[in-house]
Amino acid sequence: MGEAIVCPADSPPAHCLAAGRPLLYDTADPAITEWATLDPGAVWLRTSGARSLLAVPLLAQGNTLGVALFGRHRDREPFGPEDLRLAQEFTAKAAAGIHEARTYSRARTTTMALQRSLLPHTLPDQGALEIATRYLPAATRAGVGGDWFDVIPLSGARVALVVGDVVGHGIRATATMGRLRTAVRTLADVDLPADELLTHLDDLVLRLAADEGSSDPAAETAGGIGTTCLYAVYDPISRHCTLARAGHPPPAVVTPDGAVRFLDVPAGPPLGLGGLPFEAVETELPEGSLLALYTDGLFEARDHDIDEALDKMFAALVRPAKSLDSVCDRVLTELLTHRPDDDIALLVARTRALHEDRVASWELASENTVVSRARHHASAQLSAWGLEEATFTTELMVSELVTNAIRYGRPPIRLRLIHQGNTLGCEVYDSSGTTPHMRRARIFDEGGRGLLLVAQLAERWGTRHDRVGKTVWAEQTLAPG
Repeated sequence: MGEAIVCPADSPPAHCLAAGRPLLYDTADPAITEWATLDPGAVWLRTSGARSLLAVPLLAQGNTLGVALFGRHRDREPFGPEDLRLAQEFTAKAAAGIHEARTYSRARTTTMALQRSLLPHTLPDQGALEIATRYLPAATRAGVGGDWFDVIPLSGARVALVVGDVVGHGIRATATMGRLRTAVRTLADVDLPADELLTHLDDLVLRLAADEGSSDPAAETAGGIGTTCLYAVYDPISRHCTLARAGHPPPAVVTPDGAVRFLDVPAGPPLGLGGLPFEAVETELPEGSLLALYTDGLFEARDHDIDEALDKMFAALVRPAKSLDSVCDRVLTELLTHRPDDDIALLVARTRALHEDRVASWELASENTVVSRARHHASAQLSAWGLEEATFTTELMVSELVTNAIRYGRPPIRLRLIHQGNTLGCEVYDSSGTTPHMRRARIFDEGGRGLLLVAQLAERWGTRHDRVGKTVWAEQTLAPG
């Protein structure tokens, strides 16, 4: 495998490949005798004592894949027309098999390359969770599937965790996975609640199915109908985790006291059915809790039942380990005795907490004179954190965000600063549901520059809607101290 075979120009294989048709030789021919003596690849012809040689090209889909050589022992009659017919039949079947194998290999390589490009290459820098992941592609001829995972930093030091499973295998399932992962990131970026995010994702799968079904009515997995997804958002300040799932297996959690269980998250329908609701639940997770999100391929091994697999997973999660990578490896080792028949995505996360000394908040009156007081609060808090170099920028952002809340929002108004690692977040909440928009201010306009200034000063900014009201936030990256 992989070695180059050199055929001398006057050898039977070379003549056969050039002619593209079967050729019959008598091994007593001096040219054949010389070739059998000099070419290491023809030693078999000399040692077997063959008296007749048949060279037949391997042809498939208009391509010549190689040449097959048949030798007839000296005690038998030389090759005849019937032998030629059988040889061509054999080589045609062999060529078809080789062509199919090469096509499958190329398709699998292409699909895996596409999938690797669509999955996260590195985990984002965030402080809310310690995370380790594993992805194992299926070992079946059906091809690589559409399992995926993602880690998405959100505003307010929160982090979203996503695990999903697209129906089917091959490049179509992988492409659908890429679309859905991009959609989840886009919907997460506008801070949709978990249940609303899945509803929008469900609509997207329906549209994909309609588009693909119109062009290919026989497609069994059009658009990824039946795709499952689990979406979770963890807040290290409140230590609350909000989860919703669309037909996906529930996550497992191990608390610091060693108790292990599945989180009771309503299953919800798989994506693509349409018209059915999703329900989100919120649970408090103590600092140091372990979350395990996975796809169903983890439990589809042939040699044990589901109850046994669950017991093994729980035991692997509970046992102390040096790192989360060790936990991932242990789970896979316990549950898999061979390459999986379906793709497996596994994401293990340990919760961290952002304590009160890293968060400061103030209730503000809805009057213009409070803006200077808000700047003073921010300046004093940054001094307490030893972040004096960020005071000027932060005061500007606080002024603009608080002023906008007073002018266009409704009380109550709250200012919050969050210091996590090398990130400083500034948030202003008001009870109005109106979303602010950045606009171009003309030369003589007195307003319209506030959000433009915030966008220039911040690393990223946005609006997060709550059940009542909204929060306008901005984050800046601090210089290493």
